[in-house]
Amino acid sequence: MLAPLPMHDIRAIRLEPDTFDAAWAMRGVAPVAREIVALDEARRAAQTALQQAQARRKELSGLIGRAKGAGDIASAEALLSDVDTLKSEIAAQTQIDADLGAKLQDTLAGLPNLPDPATPPGADERANLEIRRWGAPDVSAPSRDHVDLGAALGMMDFDAASRMSGARFVVLRQGLARLERALGQFMLDLHTQENGYVEISPPVLVRDRALYGTGQLPKFAEDLFRTEDGYWLIPTAEVSLTNTVAEQLLDEEALPLRMTALTPCFRSEAGASGRDTRGMIRQHQFPKVELVSITTPEQSQAEHERMVECAEMVLKRLELPFRTVLLCAGDMGFTARKTYDLEVWLPSQKTYREISSCSNCGDFQARRMDARFRKAGEKGSRFLHTLNGSGLAVGRSLVAVMENYQDEDGRIAVPQALHPYMRGQTRIGGEG
Repeated sequence: MLAPLPMHDIRAIRLEPDTFDAAWAMRGVAPVAREIVALDEARRAAQTALQQAQARRKELSGLIGRAKGAGDIASAEALLSDVDTLKSEIAAQTQIDADLGAKLQDTLAGLPNLPDPATPPGADERANLEIRRWGAPDVSAPSRDHVDLGAALGMMDFDAASRMSGARFVVLRQGLARLERALGQFMLDLHTQENGYVEISPPVLVRDRALYGTGQLPKFAEDLFRTEDGYWLIPTAEVSLTNTVAEQLLDEEALPLRMTALTPCFRSEAGASGRDTRGMIRQHQFPKVELVSITTPEQSQAEHERMVECAEMVLKRLELPFRTVLLCAGDMGFTARKTYDLEVWLPSQKTYREISSCSNCGDFQARRMDARFRKAGEKGSRFLHTLNGSGLAVGRSLVAVMENYQDEDGRIAVPQALHPYMRGQTRIGGEG
């Protein structure tokens, strides 16, 4: 079972319930703060009654001992009757405490993070704000989609993948398999050698508690894959990297921590039925380079902007046109308080599609996983801030390279930044 952890500050909700309701309303949540306060008050009342009953029982035990010592059997038996009554009361209050605690825990666990004041209001992606663009899409260039390109090259096989695994899988061969590998290695080298991230090779199988800490459980279990012996396949390396600080107390001097990993990721896409069923945009299994930062509250805003710049650097080096978008409250992920999406230009769709999402989660995840730091000269400890972002999604990057670097004959030029990783191959589908 998961231990009850303070994913939201109960004291703050008691003090400002209307503020919390207003913030949650931006994310489509009905007013719930006063229900939480009432549950908390009822639970604290049950705990007080339990403590009083336990104290009275202890007092009666002493009186019984003295009565027996004095030979006053009648008084001792009367007191024993009172103890029996208290036992029933203690059991009842214990159950009430447990039931109210579970209900309070379930209510809080299902509530998303509060939006940052800089997050724009809005219900869906139509309210997102474009911040900047880089590169100019060549709208006159060839615009065959990656599925047709890959099939014509004989290097992208959805039928073979479907026979062994079903829908939303792909088999890549030869040049495209190498290009996918090159993209992942290029991203890792860029982030570790230039952007200051430490490379991690983490588990891709985790337990309930890890997914609870980063916010995938309990609300989004249907989006995950689970093994028969209770492990979960990670939907993103954010889970593994962020949980390296779970239940830890760090020194402020060690912060910020910056970590990156290239892992396979696994998503059931339960909420995406009928969306992007063609091609590699939305798959059950895909490689991704993840960026995670662990900071103090004072550092997190600047660290967020820095992380976005690191993800943008990948697209700039690959010379892929993209735009950076600030998400509205209704379009953000459950754990985020502020999110930027990077959207790359896809010629076949004549639009920009998400290729990275960089989020500042504030102390939301740290509260769930009890991750703290100690500030020099201060008593006690404070919750860390956690941030995560794609740096980038490798499969979607492959799609973007294929579509933006195609020629009239369906060959794919290899971006200059990837030449060192392709052993001299500069084109897929032809000589060189």
